[in-house]
Amino acid sequence: MKISSYMWMLSLALLVACQQDGPDEEEVSMDLISNPLTASGEDKNDKRPIISFESGSYDFGKIIQGEKITHSYSFKNTGTAPLVISSVAASCGCTIPTWEKDPIAVGERGEINVVFDSEGKRGAQAKDITVITNSLPNTLILRLTGEVVVP
Repeated sequence: MKISSYMWMLSLALLVACQQDGPDEEEVSMDLISNPLTASGEDKNDKRPIISFESGSYDFGKIIQGEKITHSYSFKNTGTAPLVISSVAASCGCTIPTWEKDPIAVGERGEINVVFDSEGKRGAQAKDITVITNSLPNTLILRLTGEVVVP
């Protein structure tokens, strides 16, 4: 008898605890959702930036351990709206990217500069640089490869 009383009290406590206090949930406006592609794949939003890289990969070949390699990944905004690069991150602390923080106008060019420090590295190297923008797709991966030879 005591167990069923405890179960009933626990159920009542849970029911009271889960009761909503406050206003009903607000409806989310469909204006906040922006999906530029329809189910058929047609683009219903022609105002968007497109980041087009000349090359998304760079092989620096063989270098001696301790050397620093600098490379620029060149791109163009081939879309119809300003391009914003919100972040660029490398897969390793030995690779440091820098980029233009201001919006890149339609038809303009830009660069993402990368410095790879081979100090303490040896053998084949493959570093990914993740670029996040306001284009579609919004995440792109650049690749830096090569080989570090120990003297």
